[in-house]
Amino acid sequence: MEKSKVYFINLHTKNNDNLQKKLTRLMKHAGIDTIDFSKKFTAIKIHFGEPGNLAYLRPNYAKTVADMVTSLGGRPFLTDCNTLYVGGRKNALDHIESAYVNGFSPFSTGCHILIGDGLKGTDDILVPVENGEYVKEAKIGRAIMDADIIISLTHFKGHEATGFGGTLKNLGMGCGSRAGKMEMHSAGKPHVESEDCIGCGACSRICAHEAAVVKDKKASIDHNKCVGCGRCIGVCPQDAVKAASDESNDILNRKIAEYAKAVVDGRPSFHISLVIDVSPYCDCHGENDIPIVPDVGMFASFDPVALDTACADAVNAQPPIAGSLLAKSTDHSHDHFHAVSPDTNWKSAVEHGVKIGLGNSEYELIEVK
Repeated sequence: MEKSKVYFINLHTKNNDNLQKKLTRLMKHAGIDTIDFSKKFTAIKIHFGEPGNLAYLRPNYAKTVADMVTSLGGRPFLTDCNTLYVGGRKNALDHIESAYVNGFSPFSTGCHILIGDGLKGTDDILVPVENGEYVKEAKIGRAIMDADIIISLTHFKGHEATGFGGTLKNLGMGCGSRAGKMEMHSAGKPHVESEDCIGCGACSRICAHEAAVVKDKKASIDHNKCVGCGRCIGVCPQDAVKAASDESNDILNRKIAEYAKAVVDGRPSFHISLVIDVSPYCDCHGENDIPIVPDVGMFASFDPVALDTACADAVNAQPPIAGSLLAKSTDHSHDHFHAVSPDTNWKSAVEHGVKIGLGNSEYELIEVK
């Protein structure tokens, strides 16, 4: 297989050449203008950052990408899907408010925000996964699948379950509805924590399989009837319905790759990854530790697998930052992500992405001046 092209630009600036201009130059060299954006709805998939976290990408970068799409005739919007866990982004209202608090608004980014899976995280569509081994139909946020073009704008960082959070995770986990996220994280089915349940019956009313029942003012889920759709998680006003979250990390990574394939198949896509503020854990945390390595630069490619591989290689080539979790690790294998989170294996996502035809791990790195 021919090597995929990954484009890179460093973070050094000079008079009249700031980082936003360099990002624009990177996108052009990587070929974003070869996509026909004319009057096309364009989803820019980004992580808005959990409130309290400060490692997420600044809104300025989102504006640069949105402005590029607009200049090419497209109609951009920023998007993400609601979280499975309870936090500041579990429903569309909280999610948009969190985005605003973190600086993302139509005024700062030049485009609107649409939460991909709707108000409660239940507005999804089943998307076939070609060559899928673990997922036959991915549950993807409807607004994301309604878009004509998908662009991923990723903050590349560590992750305690997947090794790192890169383009595959931004697309796969990020575009999955709450039910989709449950499918990726769980081998089992949801359950009700009775101490939090108020017996309102919301789960019972939405269940199409009569698996959720309320008895003596407490709900329970019959796993013999449950199909694992996860809609009960989205509608519970008390967050009493919990996902099993018991999938192995390797299978989690493979499911993420399959979800990412469902998102990009059949329409144009373009991928950008910024290797800056490389925090040890996900931006879903309500806090962030100091970066584990120095800032590296900005990368772009049409191939999400090659892009993740190039970013991982770039991070692993960096020295640890003194005092960081990486510097404190006793693992000197030069796999920085495994050193920080020893139970992870990021290569399982990349290898599976290659296997199912999502992309190529062999790449040619082209530096843009």
